[in-house]
Amino acid sequence: MRMTFRRVLAPLAAALVAMALLGGGVRTAAAQDANQGDRAAKAAAALKERFAAADANGDGKLTKAEAEGHMPFVYKHFDEIDTAHAGTVTMADIARYAAAQRAKRNAD
Repeated sequence: MRMTFRRVLAPLAAALVAMALLGGGVRTAAAQDANQGDRAAKAAAALKERFAAADANGDGKLTKAEAEGHMPFVYKHFDEIDTAHAGTVTMADIARYAAAQRAKRNAD
């Protein structure tokens, strides 16, 4: 199954918003934080798993060719994510790019 980064995180964000707005009763802030933390941890674990599957040589970095088959979002935005122009991206690079994109969307 091919999933883009946006397809994974957008439904997660929508579900979190829906839960917060329609959440079936009163919840404590701690319970909400714990639930969000669990979902975020699961999403992060799935992303790491996909990254590891794409990392053919196991060096902790993806080339554009490695990203192509397993991480289409990373492949599509590779040159934007690879700010050092090293020809490879790490999970940290992807996380920074995603955070910058979220901040940009939230600012609009």
